[in-house]
Order: sequence, then C-alpha cells, then structure tokens
Amino acid sequence: MTTIATATLPHVTADNAEWASLKAAATALQAHQQKDGSIADPAVHGEAAALVATIVQAITSLAPQFPHDSRYLELLVEDFRRWEQQGFGVPDFLDSLQAFQPQEHRIDGLQHLVVFPMYTQNGSTNRLVEAVLIEVIWPEFIGGLEAGDYSNKLFVPIRFIDFTPGYDTNSAVLFPETVAVRETPTFTWGAIFADREAARFRRVLKAAAETTSLQLPDDAAQLLDDQELTQRTFVMWDLIHDRTHMRGDLPFDPFMIKQRMPFFLYSLEELRCDLTAFRESVRIEKDEDADPDARKHAKLVQYAVIFDRIFRFAITGSRVRNYDGLGGQLLFAWMHQHHVLHWTDSKLSIDWDNAAAVVVELGAKIEELYWRSIDRPKAAHWLAAYELISSTVTPHPASVWAKGPDALPLDGPPRGLTDQVLDDEFPLSMFYEALEKKMRSVIESTTGITGSTAA
Repeated sequence: MTTIATATLPHVTADNAEWASLKAAATALQAHQQKDGSIADPAVHGEAAALVATIVQAITSLAPQFPHDSRYLELLVEDFRRWEQQGFGVPDFLDSLQAFQPQEHRIDGLQHLVVFPMYTQNGSTNRLVEAVLIEVIWPEFIGGLEAGDYSNKLFVPIRFIDFTPGYDTNSAVLFPETVAVRETPTFTWGAIFADREAARFRRVLKAAAETTSLQLPDDAAQLLDDQELTQRTFVMWDLIHDRTHMRGDLPFDPFMIKQRMPFFLYSLEELRCDLTAFRESVRIEKDEDADPDARKHAKLVQYAVIFDRIFRFAITGSRVRNYDGLGGQLLFAWMHQHHVLHWTDSKLSIDWDNAAAVVVELGAKIEELYWRSIDRPKAAHWLAAYELISSTVTPHPASVWAKGPDALPLDGPPRGLTDQVLDDEFPLSMFYEALEKKMRSVIESTTGITGSTAA
C-alpha cells in the first residue's frame, strides 16, 4: 500500500510553463515522424534533436512534481536521448514503459506525466510522440469494491488535465500496448479516461432524451447535471466491465486474442462485459449491507449502460464492422421486443420496473452461448452467435449468413466464413436511421471532449 499523500504534492495545471513547452515540442516533433514513429529525413534531424532537448528539459524540470514516477521519468529521458543518438529510427521506449506502473498508486487526485511514442485508439494510428497530463480517479467506494468482489489490479481510471493532438479525438483509453517498443512486455495496467466517457455520455443523453421525448427518472436526470457523479459512475462500470474479459465460461479461443473473425463476435463480447456490469450493479443496489455510495452508483450504472448503449454506441462511428454499434442495436431491439422499451406516438418510454430483469436476461443468453460453445467447433459457435443476434436484429437482405449454413463455405478455412460477413451485416433500423440524422452533429461535437470542457 502506497503512503503518498496527494495534499503534499504540487498540482501541475494545463497552463504550467514547462508542460506547455513539452506539449508544444512534442506536437512539433509529430510533423516529422513516420507512421512507425521514426524520422526518416536526415535534413530535419537537427530540428528534431532540438525538440527532443526541449522535451527532455521539460521532463527533468517537472520530475520533482512526480516523485512516485521518478524512475520512469529518469528512463524516459534516457529513451529519448538514445532515440536521438541512434538516428531517430523506429523508437523503442520499453525501458521507461516497464518502469511506469500507475496501478501501484491508485490514489484519488494523484497526477502522472505520460510521454511516449504511441498510437491512440480511436484517434491516430501512427506511433507519434504524445504527451498526456492525467489525474487518477479513485473514490473510496471504488477502492472498497476493488478490494472485495471486483478485484482488478490492472485497472486505472483517470481524467484529462491536458494532452497533445493524438488525444484531441475520440480516444478514451491509455494502454501500454500502444507504445513503440522492441519487444512485447507483460502488460500490468490499463487506464481509461472516465471524464471523457462521462462528458460525452452526458451531452449525447441530453440531446437524445430531448429528441425522443424520453422522460428521465429523477436519479438518472442527475447524471445530466453532475460531471463528477457521472464519471464516478463510469469508473464503477469500467471496473466490472474490464475484469469480465478475463472471467467466465469462455470458449477455448478467447475473444481477447487478436485474430480475424466475424465482427459480431466482438459485439457479443463487449456487450457481455457491459451486461455483467449491469447485472452486478443490480445485485449491489439490492444489497442492504453494501456501501451506501456503492449502492447509489450501482443504480446509476444501470442507467448508464442502457442509455450509452442504445443512444451513443448504436449510432457512433461508421457502419463498417461497427461491433459496438451492433451491441447497442441488439440491446435496444431486445428491450423493445420484450416490451420494456416503447416507441409510441413518436415518444420513447422505458418500463423501469421491469427493465432490469429483461436486460439481465439478455446477458444470460450470451453467457449460455459461451458455456455451450466450449463443446462446439469454431464454425458451429460462430453460427450459434449469429443466430442469437439475428433472432433479434434483422440482417441485411443481401446477407449470405442470413441464408443459413447451406449457403456458407463450411468446408473451407474459417476465413472464408468471415469474408462472407457484410461490412454492415445488421443495418440500422428505421428508428435509428432517423435518430442518427438528428443526433449526428451532437455526436461529432464530442470529439476531444473532457470533463473540464463539457458544457
């Protein structure tokens, strides 16, 4: 257990002169980098060296503000200098990455200075030098949940203080696997920007409720007005979701392994984790012996899962293999077809007395699919997963998969089956087509949003 007291540490703000210098130099350096992070043109190496010197100077000056990261910041300076000395080839920041261990200091309000050549998920796919000034979010009730039934030693919820352009995007995660390194290490942490998740949720939910004439319950309406409350809610959701990827009756071929497979399988995996968070939140809410703050936020997690999934997830991003979008479509259609979500007289309403049981039932269906698929061949599992989804969400009329096993190349390699999945295998319904048109500008406006910039 760390003994760091955040009250004794200086607080670095976005207008700090050294941070501003570092941010400007990193941003300028990005213009010279290739996709792999290298700087190929020798003519700009002199300018790049000057920018690296500025970055190194700023890190050295800021280091005393981050004593808990002292070894990491020392090695970070060494990695930058070695990159320059070796001619700005493909960067290798393995040494500093391995020394950065934020999961060891999960203290509410504790800051970190993070600088790596990395890509940003849902942002830039290039491994450019990015810098992020962050702060840990760790409420007392979250510490209690993590110390109890929801242990997740890798999970680090954070919020933005400031960032370089790679994070002026939709990216809401900071993952070590995105960093340029010479070999893949064992990953010991994963950080999620709960403030961005909460901020975009609040903006989208407000607009969606107005567009659909949805009357929010009083406690759900609090989420629209309180950024701190909402981001704590997302921390609880993410804590349970994140650990679920590693737990349960998983098929032998786990979804977390990067491989080529039909995108709808990723839809089910992400939805399974969200619905597990939903189910566990229902349990915590009803547990009279649970921490009062945990119970309060557990109810809000249920609202957040439903609203984020059916409003933001379903209509965000392109229609090319949008697995999160499909998960939102599935949840909406499931609730509608089980008569707890109603679109009548151009108004949306939800039967909250019965909604939780219906949502939990969908999670149970996915878990049953996984349990049974332990005994199934891969192709049979894929077909069963498709049947689960297509029984609720209507496939594209031109779909080969929708025609059944006889239309598919089952005698060949699995890739042949994946190739038959349409990019938009499950198109938006008429409801969602209309909603997307009205919500498009709102969703686009959430790019780069943070807790401090949300209206």
